[in-house]
Amino acid sequence: MGGTRVPSSSGRPRGGIAKHHVFVWNFAVTAVSIPRISGNGGRRHAGPSSEKITMTRKPSRQIIAFASAAVLALVWYVAPSMAAEDAVVIPPPSADVAPADGLKTFVLAGGCFWGVQGVYQHTRGVTKAVSGYAGGKASTASYEIVGSGTTGHAEAVQITYDPKQVSLGKLLQIYFSVAHDPTQLNRQGPDVGTQYRSTVFTSDPQEKKVVEAYIAQLNDAKVYRKKIATTLEPLQGFYPAEDYHQDYLTLHPNQPYIAFNDIPKIENLKKIFTGNYRDKPVLVRDAKAATN
Repeated sequence: MGGTRVPSSSGRPRGGIAKHHVFVWNFAVTAVSIPRISGNGGRRHAGPSSEKITMTRKPSRQIIAFASAAVLALVWYVAPSMAAEDAVVIPPPSADVAPADGLKTFVLAGGCFWGVQGVYQHTRGVTKAVSGYAGGKASTASYEIVGSGTTGHAEAVQITYDPKQVSLGKLLQIYFSVAHDPTQLNRQGPDVGTQYRSTVFTSDPQEKKVVEAYIAQLNDAKVYRKKIATTLEPLQGFYPAEDYHQDYLTLHPNQPYIAFNDIPKIENLKKIFTGNYRDKPVLVRDAKAATN
């Protein structure tokens, strides 16, 4: 029997604003502000510097005309695929790891790390969620290189959690339910490439057994329309992403990519996993400030 699908509260169809749409949107809606973007092939991010160069003069008719054309182009290009993925209500794993003393870490990949990080920063029992890269070498663990899709890296999130407050099984249930769509292969919504694959990186045999058993359980229960595409890979290393990627969802909630693709994930976490939701996120910058 299938799982119950929970459409995004926006009521928009599935899909989303892809990375390369964001510059067009920003220009169109601001008209007189030009976002500074890095040379990353037109992908979603604004780069390390997101400040805007603001014109002091009243915009000319040419600028207004260009902005209007940009809006129309955006609507034509994006409309068929706008909005976040639906969440799916799924059963918890039949097997779980027994609670232990001390904090544990776990690394997941499920598309753009902005949204995955945001989900777990709002999850009770999680003490830290860091965006980064896993699956490749240290020498290629940078956003510009990972974006080529040739490094073996996936955009990933390292989760530090207290197993006495939240179990590995619950983190996995959230992962497969609201954090991403595990049936998509080498993509997530509008973002395409192996760097957006659905992968669980394991470093412990018991963890691996729990993940494998849960994937089999969900496939057997046919909670999704398609089989789960999530892979398991041994964790060779985790490399934190650049500072400008950390806490991105919290710092830029109104950025079009975040608003369309990721904010609904937080809303679904609150709706489906009410007891595990925390309103105040645990931010990377707060952890850094506490150690300085």
